[in-house]
Amino acid sequence: MKRTAKYTNEPLGRLEVVKDFSPPPDRLALPDRLALKEDGVKVALSLSKSGVEFFKAHAARTRVPYQKMIRSLIDTYAAQHGGAISSSRSERTRERQRGEPGARPG
Repeated sequence: MKRTAKYTNEPLGRLEVVKDFSPPPDRLALPDRLALKEDGVKVALSLSKSGVEFFKAHAARTRVPYQKMIRSLIDTYAAQHGGAISSSRSERTRERQRGEPGARPG
């Protein structure tokens, strides 16, 4: 059973327009976006079939693996929203192992 959205005529509060920062799919395949190499982390995600098909179609046109296009989109999103958030757990672990002051217990 599908639920129907119920709309009311109430004020929405303070709204903020957010600039669309995500590049179009063809820009995800540009060599300058793919040239930046960082250490990779393997993750398992469950993506929608339509989302994967979208990236595969664009990847076929640009001859860039769709996984690289998805990674580029995620990296762009992370960079737009401040990159790394504070110090990561692995950084704090290394600080603790070195006995650096200010290293929080994990």
